[in-house]
Amino acid sequence: MRAAVLHETGQDKLEVLDDVEAVGFGPGKVRIRVRATGLCHSDVSAMNGVLPQPAPFVPGHEGAGEVLDTGDGVTTLARGDRVLLCWLPACGACPSCRRGQTQLCLAGFLNAGTPNFRRPGGDVFGFAGTGTFAEEVVVDAGCAVPIPDDVPFDIAALIGCGVTTGLGAAINTARVEAGSSVAVIGCGGVGISAIQGAKLQGAARIVAVDPVASRREAALRFGATDAVAPDELPDAKQRITAGEGFDYVFEVVGRSATARTAYETTRRGGTLCIVGAGAMDDFLQLNMFELFFDEKRILPSMYGGGDVLRSYERAIALWRAGRIDLAGLITHRVPLAGVNDALEQMRTGEALRTCIEI
Repeated sequence: MRAAVLHETGQDKLEVLDDVEAVGFGPGKVRIRVRATGLCHSDVSAMNGVLPQPAPFVPGHEGAGEVLDTGDGVTTLARGDRVLLCWLPACGACPSCRRGQTQLCLAGFLNAGTPNFRRPGGDVFGFAGTGTFAEEVVVDAGCAVPIPDDVPFDIAALIGCGVTTGLGAAINTARVEAGSSVAVIGCGGVGISAIQGAKLQGAARIVAVDPVASRREAALRFGATDAVAPDELPDAKQRITAGEGFDYVFEVVGRSATARTAYETTRRGGTLCIVGAGAMDDFLQLNMFELFFDEKRILPSMYGGGDVLRSYERAIALWRAGRIDLAGLITHRVPLAGVNDALEQMRTGEALRTCIEI
């Protein structure tokens, strides 16, 4: 089958090959024909080594498609079922799952160390244990979540990661209060979803912060009340909050520099929500006095900070009700052969989310 492969970490282009085989099918597994996948910034971070991922690998973790086959013991899925891919499934038995924090289950990470694919030259991994830049993928049954017939594959793919992450950060993790002030730093697909989540929660002012003008313009369409370039943020803080700082600030970039800016933009007693996935050697520095004296809550948000299956259902319900716009997040569509064009669109900030149709 065809799949897009990164041969070595640090390369900036993928090679679309037709000699890739999805492996590992057996008891408890399902084989999925991928129909649509989103290009998430985490895929790029894995390619350049910011996020740890063995190479060679097939990127992609935000996908949807149809079940082709089910292994022994799989009773919740059948051939032909329409599903989205969950890159971080809950095992249901570990301490995190028993506490109700299923987004912290490590079972999915354990699977990420097993190759998902094979080529004549050897094994190939799938990013985050999936690898949706491929025509087919074999995953644990828990990674395949059934979706209703009225949910298109491209919308389902977005719900599989970016939408769930952004909405959940505002609703589950930060629990934005009605009438509050919010700033969102980084307005790609996840940041826009955080903006939509803050709007749903009733925030009075939502400031979108991004260096790319087209993304700032998009943020206003999705619910931001103001949109500024990063160097304009101090003025916005002064103008909107009289210099006190915002009630909630979401960092959706994954860098210590922007996290520090987010901390300084949060009011005393306010909430800084870290959504971006960053590097293990990029350290955020805070001194012990400010940490104590400012009493700012620092809340990391992993995969939306809540039960992912419930978050999927909520996103679908909100989308059906017209309360959130998911189709508008998809600004570009390309075939698998155009994946490198999609990467360039993401690097330049031209795209919010690119749908790769497979």
